[in-house]
Amino acid sequence: MPALITLTLNPALDLATTTDHVAPTHKLRCGPVQRFAGGGGINVARVLHRLGADVCAWALAGGAAGTQVRQLLAAEGVPTLLQPISGDTRENFSVVETTTSQEFRFVLPGPTLQPAEWQACLDALATHTPPPRWLIASGSLPPGTPDDFYAQLARAASGRGVRVAVDTSGPPLAAALQAGVALVKPSLRELRDVMQKPLEHAADWCTAAQSLVHCGAADIVALSVGEQGAVLATHEGVWQAPALNVPATSGTTGAGDCFLATLVWALDRGDAPAEALRWGVAAGAAALLHPGTTLAQADDVRRLVRSVPAPMAFTPQP
Repeated sequence: MPALITLTLNPALDLATTTDHVAPTHKLRCGPVQRFAGGGGINVARVLHRLGADVCAWALAGGAAGTQVRQLLAAEGVPTLLQPISGDTRENFSVVETTTSQEFRFVLPGPTLQPAEWQACLDALATHTPPPRWLIASGSLPPGTPDDFYAQLARAASGRGVRVAVDTSGPPLAAALQAGVALVKPSLRELRDVMQKPLEHAADWCTAAQSLVHCGAADIVALSVGEQGAVLATHEGVWQAPALNVPATSGTTGAGDCFLATLVWALDRGDAPAEALRWGVAAGAAALLHPGTTLAQADDVRRLVRSVPAPMAFTPQP
């Protein structure tokens, strides 16, 4: 059984293209379309596979788009376990406006899961032998799935000694934090929603991330702050790392997934938290070098990590 398993309840067939200018009512003539197997956990698995990790992408999929997701993952050589569902896997659509380099992302809700379909995931977790070291549950929950699904997953996994990483938002994120997880990766907006605070300054970000560790919501908080870098909070301390300035070829699609994948990869191999943060920041930057959800390439990550300065330790004000 793989050491690392990613779980994607709401995968997608991601379509990416370009157009000169986005305007209402007019027909927008687009460039060639690219197709990618997408969804948070699938993206994480694709990057982990490129880094040489022992990983399996576990996802729920159905219909023609689900078949294409399977084929695309097979073409990349990513070990995959696709659990069939009665609904059709969604398609997402992103367009880069070439005149401005702005990215427009259209994200569909996904199929409605039947109770037996999401319950089968919880049941299957108990049969994975030996259990993985990490279970990375990433992405939105499709309609029909209870908000506390990731919380149920975390409680079930912790009973088997599995470290659970969660990357989601809204009520599912709040419920997962209430249950307690090994790692959580919110964006600044998502952290603001959870904390119900504006968190306007870097010191506020660090203090908020640290508070989640201290209260037992997560052992590790990896906060992505876009162009302002990232924060990592653990029981050992809190660190800040600046973002790398790289020439982006498109939007930021998949950058957070690349950050999470590489952070977990580094932690799993025994890197210290500050060093793992450097690798995560390098991967987030590497994702910007390629269009659509091509995601970070391992060679780019290994090259860029040399440019990430040593993260600064955060010292709370008295």
